[in-house]
Amino acid sequence: MLSRASAVLIVVDIQGNLFQAMQDKENLLVNALKIIKGTKVFNLPIIVTEQIPEKLGKTIPQIAQELDGSETISKDSFSCWGNNHFQERLKSFSRREVIIFGIESHVCVYQTASDLMQNDYNVYVVADAVSSRTKENSAIGIEAMKNAGALITSAEMVLFELLRSAGDAKFKDIYKIVK
Repeated sequence: MLSRASAVLIVVDIQGNLFQAMQDKENLLVNALKIIKGTKVFNLPIIVTEQIPEKLGKTIPQIAQELDGSETISKDSFSCWGNNHFQERLKSFSRREVIIFGIESHVCVYQTASDLMQNDYNVYVVADAVSSRTKENSAIGIEAMKNAGALITSAEMVLFELLRSAGDAKFKDIYKIVK
């Protein structure tokens, strides 16, 4: 199970033009915001990426606002791991559990998850916070990550796994996010 001491969140490419083309983007946004707000309650490190932002746009305002000015890493490789700055930033946290969500599940999320697992990270894919332009591609991406060894989870499952107990002092904060 996830641990607050060893987890980091990666938000992959939730950008203007790309986001607008996603299937079920409203659900993706709701769950993405739950995860971001929850990981902030637990003070987990967050890494945000953008795929060629000059062409696809910046991180959508709803997400960017919640990230409070977190550094955004621009990339052109589909896998975040293909970007040296991303690798350095992730390694600087000395954490081996990665919670990942974003778009597209069969391209950037899948390739990032695969590279992370090949580099000995435990990967938790938030299935209700990933999407692709088609439902089929999203499902194929999630299945491929699962088959490669990623743990498939949901926004609420991640938050309650990090919480562990209703007796935790952070329970009320998390409950407000998921209700």
